[in-house]
Amino acid sequence: MTNSIGEIPSSEAFLVIGSNTTENHPVIGSMIKHEVIHRGKKLVVADPRRIELARIADVYLPIRPGTNVAILNGFMHVILKEGLYDKAYIDERCEGFEALIPVLEKYTPEHVAGICGLANPDDIVKAARILAAAKPMALYYSMGITQFISGVNGVKSTANLQMMLGNVGKTGGGVNPLRGQNNVQGACDMGALSALLPAYQPVIVPANREKFEKAWGMCGCSLPEKPGLTIIEMMNAAARGDLKAMYVMGENPVVSDPNTEHVIEAMEKLDLLIVQDIFLTETARLAHVVLPSCAFLEKEGTVTNTERRVQFMNKVVTPPGDARDDWWITQQLARRMGLQWNYTRAEEVFEEIRTVTPSYAGITWKRARETKVQWPCPAVDHPGTPTLHKEKFARGKGLFTAIEYTPPAEVVDREYPLTLTTGRILEHFHTGTMSRNSRILDELVPHGFIEMSRADAAALDLVDGEMVAVSSRRGSIRIRLRISPRPTPNVVFIPFHFFEAAANRLTIDALDPTCKIPEYKVCACRVEKLVAGDGGAAC
Repeated sequence: MTNSIGEIPSSEAFLVIGSNTTENHPVIGSMIKHEVIHRGKKLVVADPRRIELARIADVYLPIRPGTNVAILNGFMHVILKEGLYDKAYIDERCEGFEALIPVLEKYTPEHVAGICGLANPDDIVKAARILAAAKPMALYYSMGITQFISGVNGVKSTANLQMMLGNVGKTGGGVNPLRGQNNVQGACDMGALSALLPAYQPVIVPANREKFEKAWGMCGCSLPEKPGLTIIEMMNAAARGDLKAMYVMGENPVVSDPNTEHVIEAMEKLDLLIVQDIFLTETARLAHVVLPSCAFLEKEGTVTNTERRVQFMNKVVTPPGDARDDWWITQQLARRMGLQWNYTRAEEVFEEIRTVTPSYAGITWKRARETKVQWPCPAVDHPGTPTLHKEKFARGKGLFTAIEYTPPAEVVDREYPLTLTTGRILEHFHTGTMSRNSRILDELVPHGFIEMSRADAAALDLVDGEMVAVSSRRGSIRIRLRISPRPTPNVVFIPFHFFEAAANRLTIDALDPTCKIPEYKVCACRVEKLVAGDGGAAC
């Protein structure tokens, strides 16, 4: 996030796109609701499902899955045509705007409505005017922007819109991605990305490698010069036999990754699969070795949340059995592989982080315990940074990128006439590793479901609550039908928490060419009534 959660009351309007905020990020969602309902702030929502925020929106745009770039270009077309953009901000702080103008010309409201499946092009005009009139306006998005083959372009388009309106670097404005899991931000900060070392330092730069080789005591060894594989690339390499071993830490790819059958096939071909986790997950059941780690209340350390805030975790309970801290397990393996690592407590690991991660340099262990600082914090006397890019952008000037809409990798046809999109629900979290081990949460929503509009269900002679077959080009599942006003026509939704009826048996593993994220949010499917004796395994 360029901005802070605490700035939500400073926003005059909100654009929520690709985020079921009240269910996936309920604290932030409730704050936005409060501002709209009780303080009259404006709200525009663009999402294929009629999420809770859509009910209170000034404009709700039920766009087709995968059309984010088109709708954002449509907003910018109107803003450009009507002269509503912030010319002074663009001239002073940005570059590349002239190259964007000819691309936006074709994205008229009528053209965009056709791409996005919107009945009324005037709603695009109304939304654009609301967004342009509000100073500042905050944009919030989540994986409904990123999980497409056009994910990088979707993110760049959000930046284009906010720079065009002069909202970046302004309190209450900004581009605010909402992270999907606790400490996803911190994991990225620490280098859990295939091409980057901690603090987003590219592995291809020799000076970066040299710095970390020294910090990590790699005498006589060198860090790889090339970026590694992303997770889907790993699975493909394992399936080919090119990757022989895999170490999975706190992740459950058998449930979370697309094209589940391919993932299982890949993992079963490995010579060695090690899983480090707190429960025996579906992935851990395939492992040759399982290493038991501590849950969050059983260890001490820090996490970094979606607004870049470093938060301290105190150890509350003693870990059960042989469970150990993740850093301790990693160190024991490193020692057996020849590295002389001698950390004795989490504080020493954090101290190393400060020395090699410039954005964390000013956050001492003591300071992390006593306050909750937001990076970048380059020095101990620095207060931290609630809002990024206030005076200037990190690269100097903000760069506009001319982006064309591209369709999803897989579109509907006669054989697979429905569009499937996936996501989460309030009661469960990610692959259900923890939430489905909670008796109360599992009783609230004990099984998966497919959400479908009443019209689509009627056309298929389906009734609420019956078991149906859902198939794609990658597999088929049996799942319970839930008729709902939320989905748009010809779009169905399945939460991916339930291994018994795993949505990711259906999803496609097509990748964004730049960041290699899979297109979880859109694929073609069909839904069929089960014939007698074909009930399958009930979810």
